[in-house]
This record gives sequence, structure tokens and C-alpha cells, in this order.
Amino acid sequence: MTILHLRRARTSLVLDARGPGLPRVVHWGGDVGDLDDDDLRQLTDATVPPVVPSSFDEPTVLSVLPEASAGWSGRPGLAGHRDGAGWSTAFRLDGLDVDQPADGPARVTVRASDPAAGLTVTIEITLDPYGLLTVRHRLRNDGDSAYELRELTPVLPVPAVATELLDLTGRWCRERSPQRHPWQHGAWVREGRHGRTGHDATLLLVAGTTGFGFGHGEVWAVHTAWSGDHVTFAERRPTGESTLGGGELLAPGEVRLGPGESYETPLLYAVWSDAGLDGLSDVLHTHLRARPGHPRSPRPVTLNVWEAVYFDHDLDRLRALADRAAQIGVERFVLDDGWFRGRRDDTAGLGDWYVDEGVWPDGLQPLIEHVTGQGLQFGLWVEPEMVNPDSDVFRAHPDWVLAVPGRLPPAWRHQQVLDLGRTEAYDYVLERLDTLLTDHPGIRYLKWDQNRDLTEAGHHGRPGVHGQTLAVYRLFDELRDRHPGVEIESCSSGGARVDLAILARTDRVWASDCNDALERLSIQRWTGLLLPPELIGTHVGPERSHTTNRVHDLGFRAATALFGHHGIEWDIASISAAEQTELAAWVALHKRLRPLLHAGRVVRVDHPDPAVWAHGVVDHDNTRAVYAVARLTTSVTQVPGAVRLPGLDPRRRYRVRQVSGVPAPATIDLSAPTWLAAGLTLSGAALARVGVQLPALHPEQSLVLEVDAVD
Repeated sequence: MTILHLRRARTSLVLDARGPGLPRVVHWGGDVGDLDDDDLRQLTDATVPPVVPSSFDEPTVLSVLPEASAGWSGRPGLAGHRDGAGWSTAFRLDGLDVDQPADGPARVTVRASDPAAGLTVTIEITLDPYGLLTVRHRLRNDGDSAYELRELTPVLPVPAVATELLDLTGRWCRERSPQRHPWQHGAWVREGRHGRTGHDATLLLVAGTTGFGFGHGEVWAVHTAWSGDHVTFAERRPTGESTLGGGELLAPGEVRLGPGESYETPLLYAVWSDAGLDGLSDVLHTHLRARPGHPRSPRPVTLNVWEAVYFDHDLDRLRALADRAAQIGVERFVLDDGWFRGRRDDTAGLGDWYVDEGVWPDGLQPLIEHVTGQGLQFGLWVEPEMVNPDSDVFRAHPDWVLAVPGRLPPAWRHQQVLDLGRTEAYDYVLERLDTLLTDHPGIRYLKWDQNRDLTEAGHHGRPGVHGQTLAVYRLFDELRDRHPGVEIESCSSGGARVDLAILARTDRVWASDCNDALERLSIQRWTGLLLPPELIGTHVGPERSHTTNRVHDLGFRAATALFGHHGIEWDIASISAAEQTELAAWVALHKRLRPLLHAGRVVRVDHPDPAVWAHGVVDHDNTRAVYAVARLTTSVTQVPGAVRLPGLDPRRRYRVRQVSGVPAPATIDLSAPTWLAAGLTLSGAALARVGVQLPALHPEQSLVLEVDAVD
């Protein structure tokens, strides 16, 4: 039919749709310039692989939905069958719909069918104005019998110059741990079988040129936007093809399409950059910030009282916390777990979403009125997808649990999962949450938790994760339609549900249950690969972390929490006057820098000393920036070397100075660098290519620098 060229923001996608079969992606990556029809034909013909000995008689062409009928022997794009038949497809192109406005996203819709298999597929490819590519498949069963779907996965080619892979893994309180290795032959497959995104989920699977870093190298990456079981993979074939892909991971029998029924894949997000990992983040952050539902108001500084009171709810004590929070500059007060019936610890009550009359004889309203009277927003913790067996709702409806017939899944934190695919269970949860918010209009924020994997999650005897995930999305959507002014945080044992599908329904994520500042530096750095700072909850924890037992001074904790949706997770009613004064100064600093932190470009420094981490945010007009330099451990060298400050306009001059109003970090210098006291003025080129020598910080100390253009 035609060869299409989609171009947006230095990114090109060339699609060859001339043949009778499914189109193939000729190029996805850097902009290839203005190409006329003849240029596109020559480019496309020049990329067709040759016929080699001991192979097919015709070139094997990798389409947007790889098929064995076209000679593809790698991971299939589609796997399924109709009682043993229809297991292999040979789709033929029925038509293309192309929309390339002067501005806005460019879209191609591919329609193809295989009458012999009784299937029709629709493929939607979108390149947004910022260079972000999304791909989604829809499969319809046109046959007269059921079709069991096992896999339907968008796949994109990556050029041979990508020689290394980077992905993320982790666990509870240690999310987003990077791992990197050469891209060799075979498939590197990341499967999440948690029924949720997972602590170990790779937010991005990145392929790049040798030695790529935060600020350099050509990189390609994909993200599977799905909050249930999922797969993301990189595959390199001995025949020369390299691919990235991802989609939903289906259990046997989980999706059976009856005649006329359809299945739609999660969106696969794909992004390219020739400016390293920061370039990927810039595209993703810009895309997210352009969403109609992206938070627009300043992100309120939040106090969550969990680590202050745990389950010990006392009105007077909570009022005192609210009073102290207002003095420090907090803007949102969140009452965590323990407010509902029977909830004196984590073994009982979950699912009984009624205010506990024994603890709150006058209800939550007295606390809400006190908090809002101090000028703070009021928020509340909920975990509506879970249930304790020791609860009224479970005793009345034991069949409402996701389980196989005859047994419960292994207990996890004394809880099970409510089967929201059951209409009665779904209606109960929606009614409880809706009533809670309707009866308490002062609640403007929900910390929505989900604290266990969906293990052996059965629904009416069949696998239930797919249906549960869609039901959870419906629950979020309907509740937000009824209460549009209420913001929601996605928390899942910390950072176990962080993906762009849940972010389409929430206003931020809780990156980790670990508030240890040293651990948080890494967790936040790598969560920020996908999400901009304003979507990542970053709180100042207590002096001694309750998850690691490590002790940090307030300056290090506050500097780490500065670069995100700022908050406090600490018993501030018991802190000293000096700590209160210093904490208030850090809160004030965050508020002053918040317009920059929550709108600018994130940069991370490729420093040669692994003991020194530096990162920052630069205004899009290159007039302001703020950087933090953290010393993680001692270094082999006495002085770690100058730290470069990337992202500034090389032609402009900037004044660099240590932020004022907060205490300076502890150093081991006999004399600090001479420029630090009065600041210095240099060009953006000098700051990015030479950098500045900083004090030799003690381990677990951070220095925050403010940078302003002077011309």
C-alpha cells in the first residue's frame, strides 16, 4: 500500500505497509530528516535482510506482530488456539488509517485479518508530540467457537548498535535496583507474576550503545503499562534481529474469546534518545506532564502519621501532631491505618470500612475539622482490595476471596484479596468508599494501599488476575468520577504498584516503605527514570530508620526528600525545638524551589567516583537550576574530583552558591573550597565540562547548590 514516515520531536518511525501481510517497522529512533516517497522506498529496500545459505528462500521480515508464517522463529507476537486449531496465523492487511496533523500526535491504525484462523487484529501506533511511541493490539474472534488467547505482545525492532541492556529489580524496601549486562543472543525476559506490578518490576527495559550513561549514549526503552501479571523482554536472534517488547502475562485459560469478543493489550510505551537515560526521562516526564489529568496545583507538603502513632489513635495526640505540622509548614495531614472497625493491629478488621466507634466515638469529623481549621488538607489511608479473615465482611462472605475452590491462598500479612470481579464484592467496596467520602467532604486525599501479591488468584474456578486488574481500574475510575476533587496515592507495600496504567488513575506513588535516606537516594533516582519528581512521594523519616535501623542526621534526610513530592513520616510532636526549626527551614526551602523541582528537566550526573552521586533539576528556559551532591561512602581518593553540573545553557553565565537557610553538611575539609562561601559565576559550558570542586563531605551527607543565570 504505502510507506509511512511519522516524525515528532527528533524521533522517526518508518513503517513499510506495501506488502499483502502485516507492516514492518523499518526504523524507530532518531529523526531521519525530510524523505520523499522515493527516499522512503530506497531506505526501506536497503534494510531488507538478504537471503543467506541454509535459510528460507525469501527474506524473513519482522512485522509489527511477528508470525511463524512469515519465517519468524523468535518470541511470537500472538499465541493461542481454537481447540488445537488456528494456532498459527497469516494476517493479511485490510487497510490503514493515518492521521498526521500539523501538531499533536501522529497515529496509524493497521487493520488485518486471517479468515482461516477466524481472527481480526487492529494495531494502533501513536507518536506523540514529545517523541513517545505507544503501541496497542486488539484481537477479535471472528470464528464460531471460542479462541483461547495465551499471548498478544507488541514488539519493536532495535538496531544492532544497541549492545547493552539495563533493567531494574528489587524487593520490599529495596525497590528499583539497577542491573546491567551485555546484550547477547537469546531472550532476556522479565516476568511479573505478583498480580500487581511488583517490587521487582523493571519500570523501563533499556537497550543502548556501549557505555551509555545518564547524559550520553543512544538508548531505546520500553515500559509495559499494566498493573497485573506482565512480561517485558529483549531478544537478540542469531539471524540478526533485535527486539524489545512487552504485554500482559496470561495464565492458562484466563482469556477465552467467545465469538465476536475482543481482547486489548496494555499500552507498550517506547522511547528513544541520543542523550542517554536523562533523554529518555525527559521525553517521558514531558509526556506525563502534558496529560489533561496531571496534577496542576502545587504538590502539598504531606505529613503521614504512620511512623508517629502506628495503630495507637488518640484524638488529642493527633490534634497535637496537626498543630505541630502547621507550625512547620505542612499542608496535608494523612491519618494512616487503624481508624476502622476492629483495627487495633494488622491481623483484623481489614474490609470493614466503617469508622471504629470505640476509638472514634464522635467519628472522624472532630479530627478533620481540627486539621482543616489549621489550614491543612485531610487525607486518609485505605486498602479496599484486601480483607482480613478476622473481619465481619469475610465472615459474612467467605466466597468473596480470590481463590481456587476448596482452599485459601497462603496468608500474607494476615490478609486475602477481595474478588472485585464479583459484582457483589465490587459494589460493596465502591459503596463503602463512596459513602466515606460523601459523609466526610473534608477528606481530600486517599493513600490507597495494596499490601500483598495475588497468589493463586482464582475467580469462579478460573485464573482471576486479568479480571481483577480491570475491576480495580474501574473502581478507581468510578470513584474519581464521583469525587473528582479527591487525590489518590498509589501505595502497594511501598513501591509495588508503579506503572503508567495506575498513574493514569492516581496522583502520585509511594516509592518505598523505606525512609532510610541512603536507600532512598537509589530508589528515587531509578523511580525517576520513569516518573517526574512531583509524582514520587519523598518523605523525611525519623533519625533512626525503622526498616534499616540506620541513623542519619536531619540535613541528609531532608536533602534526599527535597527532590520529589515532599513530606514527613516522623513523630514531629516529640522532636526538639532545634529539630523543629531546622525541619521548618527545609520545608520552606522545598516550597521556594517547588515550582522548579516539579516542572524542570531532571539531570543525573555521570560521576566517576561511585561514592559520589549528584543530580538536579534545570528550568526549561535555562534560567535556574538546583543540584544535590551526596557522599554515599568514603572514597579511595582523598578528594573525589570536580562535579560537573549538566543541563545548563552553555552560552549563558550562572551564579552557583550553596542554598541558604538550612545548615551546611558536615565535611572533612581542613578548609572548604574558597568559592563556596561567596559563590562563583561561570558559563554553563564550564560548569558542564569542567565542574566545580566541592567539599570532601563525610559519608551520608548532602550539599545542595542553587544556580541562577546572571545574563
